Order: sequence, then structure tokens, then C-alpha cells
Amino acid sequence: MPKHFTSGLPRLSRTHKLSVAGVATAGAAALVFSIVPGAGADQGKSQATAVENVKPVAFSAVDTAAKTQQATITQQANNSAAKGKAEAAAKKAAAEKAAKAKAAAAAKAKAAKARAEKAAASRSQVRTAIPAAAPKPAAKPVAKPAAKVYPDNLDGWIRESLDIMAKKGIPGSYEGIHRNIMRESSGNPMAINNWDINAINGTPSKGLLQVIAPTFNAYHVEGTSWNLYDPVANITAACNYAADRYGSMDNVNSAY
Repeated sequence: MPKHFTSGLPRLSRTHKLSVAGVATAGAAALVFSIVPGAGADQGKSQATAVENVKPVAFSAVDTAAKTQQATITQQANNSAAKGKAEAAAKKAAAEKAAKAKAAAAAKAKAAKARAEKAAASRSQVRTAIPAAAPKPAAKPVAKPAAKVYPDNLDGWIRESLDIMAKKGIPGSYEGIHRNIMRESSGNPMAINNWDINAINGTPSKGLLQVIAPTFNAYHVEGTSWNLYDPVANITAACNYAADRYGSMDNVNSAY
């Protein structure tokens, strides 16, 4: 606290100080005129005029200070208001920009979704338009060729023997086989020779082509019976032997 401050008295404001200074000046002027000798009525009048002139000067200074302070306050208020308006405008612009960006993003997402749905629908239509492949018909079982049936007679026996001989590569013809059968057994599959040298030796000739057992066993054709009296087995074994010895049964014209 300043030393000249008097406790209990209010502190003077700047305006009060100016007023006091004006009054003090006027008082000093009056005191001067009263002290100067010979001062008359004109001096008194001048003193009064001086006092009157001092008073407006003091209050004019006070008024100017107040006006200056008021102008400063007004300017500050105007600046604050302008700043607030600028901030509000900036916030509004930012909000509008954010809203536009959000709307644009939503529109973009909606368009992308629409394109995806359209593409999916298009793919579905393509799948619907393409007919499903017709199931392949079940493969028909390959029918095995029916086994050839031969009549159970001399003609059938010769034909069956020729088919077997063809598969085995044994030469011979229907005519050559038939001719030799008729000479050897007259077509009797159970024929047997009990009087020739083979019979004397204990191995009589048997069957359609009069084959002895050792020859039959040696020239037996696979797939035929092992029974020497079997017509097909007898013919194929005899033709196999004739092919080995004479080139073919067709070349045999007598006992062999």
C-alpha cells in the first residue's frame, strides 16, 4: 500500500483526480490575484473569468477519457462479436462439408451395392439360361455273343472242329476232314479197330479219324475234351497230327 494512502478514505479515481486538479488550479489563480497589490475590480473580474475557463478544461479532459474508454469497450465488443460470427461460420461450413462427404459416401455405397446386386442377378440369369447337361444314358451292357450252337451230327462236329482249328492256327478244310472221316470210320464216333497192328500192339485206333491213344495225347488241342471218342476232340487232335506230319489233313488220302 502507498505511504500517502490514508486508511478509511476511498481511493480517488482518475476522473476525480482530474476534477481536483482543476479546482486546485482555479484556487491558485484566485489566490494570486488577491495577493497582487492594486488589484481592483477589473482584477476580480479577470479572476472570475479564469475560474470559469479552468472548469471546462478539467471536465473536458474527463469527458474525453470516458469517450475513449467507451470507444475501446465498443471496439472490443465488436471484435468479439466478429470473432464469434467467424467461428460460427467456420463451424457451419465444416458441418456442411462433413454432411456432404457423408452423403457422398452413402451414395457411393448405395451405388456399389446396386451394382453388386445387378451383377448377382445377371449371373443367376445366366445360370438359369444354361440348361443343365442331360444325364448320359446308362451304358448298355455289352451283350456277349451267344455261343455258337452246332448240330450234334457229323456236319456239326466238323464245323465246330474247323472253328477251333482256325483259332489255334491248324490248317484243314471241311472237304479234307469229311473225306478222311468217311474212309476211316464212315462217320461213326464210336468206331474201333481191333485187328490192325496198333490193336496187336495194344493201342487200337478209335473214333471218327481212328486215332490211337498216344497220338491223341500228344496232339490234343486245348479246350477240347480228353475223351478219345469225343467227335470234336478226335477230329482236332487228328488234324493237328496230320498238319505236323503232312502239312494238312487235306494232304492225307490213306491210312496215316
